[in-house]
Amino acid sequence: MIHNFNAGPSIMPPEVFEEASKAIINFNNTGLSILEIGHRTPLFQAVLDEAVQLVKELMKLDADHDVLFLHGGATTQFSQIPMNLLNENQTAAYLDCGTWGLKAIKEARLYGPVDVVASSKDKNYTYIPKGYQIPADAAYFHYTTNNTIEGTEMFSIPETNIPLIADMSSDILSHEMDFNRFALIYAGAQKNIGAAGVNMVVLRKDILGKVNRKLPGMMDYQKHIEAGSMLNTPPVFAIYVCLLTLRWLKKLGGVTAIEKINKAKADLLYKTLEEKPGFNPTVAVEDRSRMNVVFLIDDPALEKKFLDASKEQQMIGVKGHRSVGGYRVSLYNALPLESVQALSTLIRQL
Repeated sequence: MIHNFNAGPSIMPPEVFEEASKAIINFNNTGLSILEIGHRTPLFQAVLDEAVQLVKELMKLDADHDVLFLHGGATTQFSQIPMNLLNENQTAAYLDCGTWGLKAIKEARLYGPVDVVASSKDKNYTYIPKGYQIPADAAYFHYTTNNTIEGTEMFSIPETNIPLIADMSSDILSHEMDFNRFALIYAGAQKNIGAAGVNMVVLRKDILGKVNRKLPGMMDYQKHIEAGSMLNTPPVFAIYVCLLTLRWLKKLGGVTAIEKINKAKADLLYKTLEEKPGFNPTVAVEDRSRMNVVFLIDDPALEKKFLDASKEQQMIGVKGHRSVGGYRVSLYNALPLESVQALSTLIRQL
């Protein structure tokens, strides 16, 4: 058995692979492949409609929120958000908790002033800042809910009356939260909700149409809403894989059910790391991610034993991000508890 701990693109449910592979040959017994159906046909419209409806159901969204499936991955949103929401005479507030938040701040500064309300850079992003103030007159407040590279996660929603925006690329639909409190949520699909190639955006319509600048059509959220995610040819297959993954999650019991599983996986691995001499989690206990467990091994000989044993037991993707080193084990929704149990057993036996 291969244990896939890759950080993204990452593990997906086996039944999603099975259904997707059938659809590549013969989609819904039409004699056509999902790769060749027209995106403006009823065949694909049904896929898109069901995917949108499942997102709304799983996130318990109100009628004020729209769901879009867009090109460009989450990184495109770093510029698309300020382009649509930040006038040059306004200030946007950002929380700097890691690599992706820092990239978002850099892009936002191309469109207007940015107030970095707090940063954990002083300790290599190993904790989430607390006690910061969000300016009441900012155009919006942006933060990253889970920091994939550094292994931190925010489990509470910041209190503010200004539009709240979150990059949820690596923990979307992994635990319960009030998604309606957000003005805009975005997430690349390739960790928890599908395959690489599509980005999901959930947004409240009343935040749009307030900037003075002219927007390129492909960067204008309003045009994407009006076109129903089909302003141009959408990533048909990637959206179909999202649909299958969302169906899997609903069948499992939804976000409530997957949160219990994710907590069990993370609790087991962190407990194992804490009890094993030489294995050192890097993140403050209260901010440890359930999705990306980051740790160091302080003995080169123990490192070699760990890497050799991981390879022998087909444990894939345990090396840390190239920018921080160490080790990172990703526990996304589709990773079975059995894989974490196998890894914990391996660590204890070293």
